[in-house]
Amino acid sequence: MKKKILLLSDDLRMTSGIATMSKEFVMGTIDKYDWVQLGAAITHPEIGKIVDVNDDIRKRTGIADANLKIIPYNGYGDINILRKLINEEKPDAILHFTDPHYWQWLYDNEHEIRQHTPILYYHIWDDLPDPQYNRDVFESCDWLGCISKQTYGIVHRVGKRKDKVTFKPLEDWQISYVPHGINPETFKPLDEVSDEIKNVIFGNKKYDFVLLYNSRNIRRKQPSDVIYSFKLFCDQLPKEKADKCLLLMHTAAVDENGTDLPAVIEALCPYDVKFTGLKLEQDKLNEIYNLVDCTINIANNEGFGLTTAESLMAGTPIIVNVTGGLQDQCGFEYSADDYISVGTLHNKKIHSSISHGEWVEPIWSSAINLNGSVPTPYIFDDRVNDDDVASAIMKMYKLGKKKRKAKGLLGREFVINNLSNKIMCDKMSEGIEQVINNFKPRKKFDLYKII
Repeated sequence: MKKKILLLSDDLRMTSGIATMSKEFVMGTIDKYDWVQLGAAITHPEIGKIVDVNDDIRKRTGIADANLKIIPYNGYGDINILRKLINEEKPDAILHFTDPHYWQWLYDNEHEIRQHTPILYYHIWDDLPDPQYNRDVFESCDWLGCISKQTYGIVHRVGKRKDKVTFKPLEDWQISYVPHGINPETFKPLDEVSDEIKNVIFGNKKYDFVLLYNSRNIRRKQPSDVIYSFKLFCDQLPKEKADKCLLLMHTAAVDENGTDLPAVIEALCPYDVKFTGLKLEQDKLNEIYNLVDCTINIANNEGFGLTTAESLMAGTPIIVNVTGGLQDQCGFEYSADDYISVGTLHNKKIHSSISHGEWVEPIWSSAINLNGSVPTPYIFDDRVNDDDVASAIMKMYKLGKKKRKAKGLLGREFVINNLSNKIMCDKMSEGIEQVINNFKPRKKFDLYKII
């Protein structure tokens, strides 16, 4: 009989990165486990319903005993709904996924829950210094699947602390490297892109070079710096060549969490910048990746960076800031275990000479600043210099279409071998089995001798 896993995350039918990855690992392990999801949304249109998708899943996968039930909910839940689900569904494990600050209610009640049900966490952390303030989070979980090598190192260093008698250090089996996985059948090279997409994006104009920005319009993603860097790049070209370059932005033009990008363009960038203005399904997004020449992400904090990994899987090269999970896409010859001692590669003075994959133009930070907030007292911001970004764009431009495509295909091979959905699902399954085989229910009380 298959084990049942209760998933707490964004409703996997939606389009956020959390939802997309939830769908990938649920669908990729539906032959091994029955899944129940408390499907989160800010204001869920289906709250109060129970959505049984078994018939659809069984037809799509051919797995006769596939079981998936979604319980729509506003937000990520609370202890009352969790108690109800544990009582009704009797899951063998609980897996939660997204920023730890959404789960304080879960950690506050972990001792009650773990008397009978293990808690698993698919976790990522954007940057150093090691977040010692997350130690209680790690201790509240029976297993942590780390989405990036940097996160894997952080969890080892913080989660294994044993310098206080009340600490419960994690064991090796409780920490795994489980990178986000991209589906090679969803994102793939195409012989031809539909005229529909071409016309919507380009109209009647033809371009020699198209740079894609596919991220939210929020401050940490640095969309204004991408625009200004594109301007600096175009400034170095003759006018007739600059006129054939395009920055394509698949994002909201105006967002209160970011800025007014058309105003930035009007004031600072006299070159072609267009917004897709589209809400795209994955097949159409794959066409966009195939249509452009390069995808860029220079976020000053980035847990993983799905869009550049998708771009590589589609065979299109990338420009990225060497930060967070973006490091895993660069082909640096460092294993997850290496990151336990290395920490991160974001320091330009130490690491900028290391070799990387041909499919990427990496940019090292020119300034590493310490930032913070009340729940996150300290974290580094890795900020790149716009001139360095312009230089990286120029290097990619000068390669020409044939060489860019060849390098992009090498990137696809790298992602298939290191960051595919199969790898993610296999490692997720291994982690779940480790927990089921090693879980020891908590006692009702822990007694400590205080001297």
